[in-house]
Amino acid sequence: MAEVSEVLMSVLSTIRVPRPGDRVHKDECALSFSSPESEGGLYVCMNSFLGFGSQYVDRHHTRSGQRAYLHMSRTRKAPINETYIVSIDTPPLSISGIEGGFNVEQEQYEEEVKVVLFPDRQEVTSDDLATMPDLVRERVSLAMAGLMSADSVSHALQVQQWDGEVRAESRHAVELKQLDNGTKIPPSGWRCEVCDLQENLWMNLSDGRVFCGRRYFDGSGGNNHALLHFQQTGHPLAVKLGTITPDGADVYSYDEDDMVLDPKLPEHLSHFGIDMMTMEKTERTMTELEIAVNQRVGEWEVIQESGATLRPLSGPGLTGMKNLGNSCYLNSVMQVLFTVPDFQSKSVTVYHFYLLVCVPDSIAKLGYGLLSGEYSKPAPDPGEGSESSSEPRGDQVGIAARMFKALIGRGHPEFSTNRQQDAQEFLLHFINMVERNCRSGVNPSEAFRFLVEERIVCQQSQKAKYTQRVDYILQLPVPMDQATNTEELQEAERRREEADSSGAPPPAPVRACIPFTACMAALSEPETLTDFWSSAAQAKTTATKTTRFASFPDHMVIQVKKFTFGQDWVPKKLDVSIDVPDTLDLTALRGTGQQPGEELLPEVAPPPLMTPDVEVKGILGSHGNEEDDSLYSPLLSPVLDDSTVSQLCEMGFPLEACRKAVYYTGNTGIDAAMNWVMGHMDDPDFSAPMVLPGTSSAPGTTPTESVSEEHLATIVSMGFSRDQATRALRATSNVLERAVDWIFSHLDDLESMEVSEGGRSAAESEGSREPPPGPKVRDGPGKYELFAFISHMGTSTMCGHYVCHIKKDQQWVIFNDQKVCASEKPPKDLGYLYFYRRVTE
Repeated sequence: MAEVSEVLMSVLSTIRVPRPGDRVHKDECALSFSSPESEGGLYVCMNSFLGFGSQYVDRHHTRSGQRAYLHMSRTRKAPINETYIVSIDTPPLSISGIEGGFNVEQEQYEEEVKVVLFPDRQEVTSDDLATMPDLVRERVSLAMAGLMSADSVSHALQVQQWDGEVRAESRHAVELKQLDNGTKIPPSGWRCEVCDLQENLWMNLSDGRVFCGRRYFDGSGGNNHALLHFQQTGHPLAVKLGTITPDGADVYSYDEDDMVLDPKLPEHLSHFGIDMMTMEKTERTMTELEIAVNQRVGEWEVIQESGATLRPLSGPGLTGMKNLGNSCYLNSVMQVLFTVPDFQSKSVTVYHFYLLVCVPDSIAKLGYGLLSGEYSKPAPDPGEGSESSSEPRGDQVGIAARMFKALIGRGHPEFSTNRQQDAQEFLLHFINMVERNCRSGVNPSEAFRFLVEERIVCQQSQKAKYTQRVDYILQLPVPMDQATNTEELQEAERRREEADSSGAPPPAPVRACIPFTACMAALSEPETLTDFWSSAAQAKTTATKTTRFASFPDHMVIQVKKFTFGQDWVPKKLDVSIDVPDTLDLTALRGTGQQPGEELLPEVAPPPLMTPDVEVKGILGSHGNEEDDSLYSPLLSPVLDDSTVSQLCEMGFPLEACRKAVYYTGNTGIDAAMNWVMGHMDDPDFSAPMVLPGTSSAPGTTPTESVSEEHLATIVSMGFSRDQATRALRATSNVLERAVDWIFSHLDDLESMEVSEGGRSAAESEGSREPPPGPKVRDGPGKYELFAFISHMGTSTMCGHYVCHIKKDQQWVIFNDQKVCASEKPPKDLGYLYFYRRVTE
């Protein structure tokens, strides 16, 4: 034991006690998807708090020099009692933000924890610690206790529970009048007072009367007696019996015609003898019912191919992904992206490099996990003590992309939560992250990047203006007036209005059939611009804008614009079927540029730069002050019209975008600046700090700012030089995780990262003399073939479920989280995002 104590004393300086805010990765290997439940358990570095599986811990020790690891291993000691396991993303459903849905009894594990010292893997148990010096015992014990009590990264994500579409507080709740009629509601045995129905029962919160709910179009539900009671009495709020728990209940406002929140619900229930803290859930909530009904008759059954027994698939490129609480949007997008050769080659190459240096990269690890087939194994049968079912289920062990989800969502107001998100918005968010981190070396997002040509013709002067912008997704409009089943839709609307007025159940929905050719025609037709400021006429006039392709990418992503706003500005989803083709020819939509004999609109010259002998103050107008202005060098600041900048800011546009608008329209007034803003709102740098011609960075950069010595030491321990670590931290505002991502995205420049005393490398200083190059795009024929599509089920992007279908070796495959099966009837007409690849002849 004396020998062990000496070893512990020598490594004591490397052991850290976790502090609040430290990210502890104790449930997933940084280089693979091993966990404490995997064979060999998980080793958590007691300095960096990164976890490593048994096959990689020696490599991390060799690379980093760290010697102390907390070894965690778990073995399941009792089978789970799956009395009620359901998930928001895979009906039958229960609302929960944790992986696997709502589970009454958590799995029970026996857990073994000990400190292991490398390279000899000497084990130190709690009994061993008792014989050691006080200083050693206290330090190691605090570190062990801190690691065990710290929330893991995945747990920190899971506590942000799924909240679906946020319900508003009812305007009737606070001042709700309750009758003192002596009514007391028993804890069970409820019946409708009219028809004796015993399910889907609602208690009116004003008088305590219990009635059945509405009848659904398929005959289920109730007999509308709760609605009729409201129409007779005007009592607005009702609570659904069977959904009351200590955490809340379903409350409906008949007057507001929506599910609502009642902040005084415990008080309102207590008035009729109901103790909210003792109630248990016995019925599905309205959200669950809505999704269950959709599953039976709507998109759910068709898109998930629920009516067929699908053949499970496994192997390389056929790996399922666990749902981490409404992460199906992420799962679907990443499954498709890692079908693209650019992302495949990048992830595999980078992953093997990271294995050599033993530094985690969540994106590369995810790509390798999906492509290798290592985790494409059938999930164990959920039956307790029963033999495995002979019927193929399709579920896999799969991979849980916890670290990737934490990385990709860090700092984002939506993707950092466990709420459902829009797959299109996530795709763009991920591409933007790739763009920021692949400015040096291979950039796989180039596969989707293309140039859009916009041609604006002034109708008064007939002169034209051409602009180009970068885009990654083609947004396809849905012209509802072009539906081929108009009469059927009109009849369905008539029946729905009759049902609403009579209280009868609503009719079955009818889906609009829109020709794909009509969508393409709507995309290509010219757009009329009113109030266009013409530099030729020096006045407002009318113009037409035509949008075309200036280049065709290797892979074309098409988003069907199914989500829109109703007349009441409430978001809604268009229920449409579009005959999307397997092959696509966009050649006719290629831009032609300026035509022979065509005159261009005069360019408006931007204001001149200030000269060194001019002192500039107050260039931010009413939105700035002397302190703010110090961020902008007076040697480079243009003269901007303060009033125009202020007017644009008051309209809600970002300050930097307003400054650019005034600058690039030559101080010619609010109309011209507004036209610039509307024409550049989709620019990726729309709200970024203004970079003036001849400069390489935005004003206000501080290359000589100090960096954290602790962060420096951490990066240096990974095998990089101090200069390289300094450069990475300065480029990422001293954020350690971003610095590690940054330095690995600049691998091609590692040899030239010698930072000078001034904090800027020679290569960077030389490069700053030249303006940054334009966007790099690939171009080729505009002929494509469909290879994947992502479908959405539900009424909003903020709820429901996503799945994807991918064509693998001429066979369509459905990826439904952990289910991976051969598709029999891919629902190509109901997709939301379509992915095409170029056809080379």
